Amino acid sequence: MARARHSGSAALAAAVRRAGDEDGRVHPGLRLATAYAWRLMVIGVAVYLAFSVLGQFELVAVAVFLALVATALLRPLADLLARVLPRPLAVALAVFGTLFVVLGLLALVGNAAAGEAGRLVGELRGGISRIERWLEGPPFHVRRGVLSGTHDKVTSFVSRHRATLISRALSSAGRVVEAGTALFLALFCSIFFIHSGDRMWRWFRGQLPERARSPWDRAARAAWTTFAGYTRGIIVVAASNAALVGIALSLLRVPLALPLTLLVFFATFVPLIGSPIALAVATVVALAGRGPAIAAVVLLLIVAVGQFEGHVLHPLVMSWAVRLHPVVVAISVIAGSIVAGVIGAIVAVPMVSVAWSVTRALRRRPPDEA
Repeated sequence: MARARHSGSAALAAAVRRAGDEDGRVHPGLRLATAYAWRLMVIGVAVYLAFSVLGQFELVAVAVFLALVATALLRPLADLLARVLPRPLAVALAVFGTLFVVLGLLALVGNAAAGEAGRLVGELRGGISRIERWLEGPPFHVRRGVLSGTHDKVTSFVSRHRATLISRALSSAGRVVEAGTALFLALFCSIFFIHSGDRMWRWFRGQLPERARSPWDRAARAAWTTFAGYTRGIIVVAASNAALVGIALSLLRVPLALPLTLLVFFATFVPLIGSPIALAVATVVALAGRGPAIAAVVLLLIVAVGQFEGHVLHPLVMSWAVRLHPVVVAISVIAGSIVAGVIGAIVAVPMVSVAWSVTRALRRRPPDEA
């Protein structure tokens, strides 16, 4: 029995040695997998902690992000004006002049929407009746009682939950105050970033150890180049999409063409899904206000604009930024929306682009170190 137990132990030891190296150590492949596993675990914990901290300071994080966006857009204009004006005056003119133009456009859109409100109510009432008649016919054959019953259920729900809806609307007033605070902080930070952001970075770099200054500088320059390129590129893409959609909706005489154009502009900042959602809203408005034929034309417009944006605008305009694979973009948008909602969907792609560009910059050795 002892001899059999000894032979079994020897066989087990031999099997362990065969699974490892010739020296009896752990197999190199297993060591490599283990090394990558604990590093990935550390990165995952760090990302989780970073998002947890940013979640606690969401207002500050959003304000700084908006300030960086404003800096990427307005810094070239401020530098151009600084050639003929004092630097503080050039920064003030670039920032507040742009703010005045944006507020003017929003006021124009609001006036246009208010002017068309009365006419739109009548068109929507007639459009809803047309939609009901259209759904009652082939190929849907929806019974009239079903549609009227749905309308009655919606009305009854609003009546029963009126107090809850009002309380939610009042609670959202706090979010409006937070949004105003974030915008004010973003404006305050953007003024200093545009005026002396390079000096602020030089001061920060001077506080680092001597050996860490060069890698940090390379990483920061790569990150800013990518972020600025992405920001300017997405603005150009959004403006192009909005111009195309605005012209088409105006020619088709779709109600609220100007507000819908502004909706398309802002929706483009959410890659992949923003523009289709905005154009779907435009299709519903066209269906209610102009009928199924015009709605079908707007639906074709969705496909045409999506193809033009994906195959022409993005490859052409975003060439100076890091171009990510569509799968990476889709995963980033979905993950960002899960973590932080709409804000996460907006900031996910530029964050991933910046992280990838920083990784590439740190992997490349500078010429003086090669």
